[in-house]
Amino acid sequence: MSNFNDLFSKTKKLVGLDIGSNSIKLAEVIDTSNGQILNRFSQMPLAKGIITEGVINDTRALSSKIKELFKKSGCRSKSVVTALSGNSVVVKKVTFAQMDDAELQDLIRDEAGKYLPFDSMDEVNYDFQVLGDNEYNPNQMDVIIVAAKKDIVDAYVEATTSAGLNVAIMDIDSFALETMYEANYDYGDNEVVVIVRIGADLTNIIVIKGGMSIFTRDLTLGGNSITESLQEKYGVSFEEAETIKLEGLPGSDQDNADLRNSILDFADPICTEIERSIDYFRSTFGGEYIQRVLLAGGSSRIPGLTANLSQRLNLETELINPLLKIGFNKRNIEPKTLETIKPVAAVAIGLGLRRIGDK
Repeated sequence: MSNFNDLFSKTKKLVGLDIGSNSIKLAEVIDTSNGQILNRFSQMPLAKGIITEGVINDTRALSSKIKELFKKSGCRSKSVVTALSGNSVVVKKVTFAQMDDAELQDLIRDEAGKYLPFDSMDEVNYDFQVLGDNEYNPNQMDVIIVAAKKDIVDAYVEATTSAGLNVAIMDIDSFALETMYEANYDYGDNEVVVIVRIGADLTNIIVIKGGMSIFTRDLTLGGNSITESLQEKYGVSFEEAETIKLEGLPGSDQDNADLRNSILDFADPICTEIERSIDYFRSTFGGEYIQRVLLAGGSSRIPGLTANLSQRLNLETELINPLLKIGFNKRNIEPKTLETIKPVAAVAIGLGLRRIGDK
């Protein structure tokens, strides 16, 4: 296996470290006699440009922020699971004839060009997991292949290890959301839900059937595009525009009603791409019935966005709740902050849920 930090490895308890373009987040999930609880959650903003669309531009600055985040959180664990997303990683579902893992590994390496957009696997870290027998042909099996360029993986590892931590698993954002969903939501074998995470630079779309992802797409559009439009409209700083995006303007209700309409207009390109992606999924997967859409990410909290998407998609749409079945430590996390934490903590909690023997 290539040195991908074993994406699907079984390892000891880990701390989730979600490294995003606008912020980094830490989630420590522990097992107790009363079930799993979020013991610590902490987040810290990143200066714009340190990471762009999943690629680290300033490893030293990121490492410094990670070290500061762990100190602020009080977390003593040094083993983390972090994740790649967007253009930095390729995730592909492929169907093969039935074979053992060793044969499959050789086949993927020797014929990678058929499945992955890389000329040579020498510069690529990759991993795979067999999902099971193909639904339509028991002589075949479905396999998820994940690959990323070594220099991108190495940059994430370097930034984290330079902060005094050990990267035990390099995961994928969409898989972390799947892990979080499985831990919190009840679902039937044929139940289909869509998770949409609107991040700063990227929007992840994951379709899950029976608790397992069957379709993923990353859009190179995110909440920063809305913030930048607000910056230009009001002539304010990026940070001020972020506050306006989520909290509105000090002023009359009419001013904020007009503002909300403007923000939804600025969000229209993202909503349109989400709509197109779901339409594409439906046409490709034979019109699977989707039960609901769950929204995550910082910009999912934009007032009116949930209702707007629900109307456009003609689907029940709600904010995701990564603490639906997971408790929290009231000594470390203030209850009044929970509603703002939930949408932005989904990936970090999914990463923090990794345990020995998990799938």
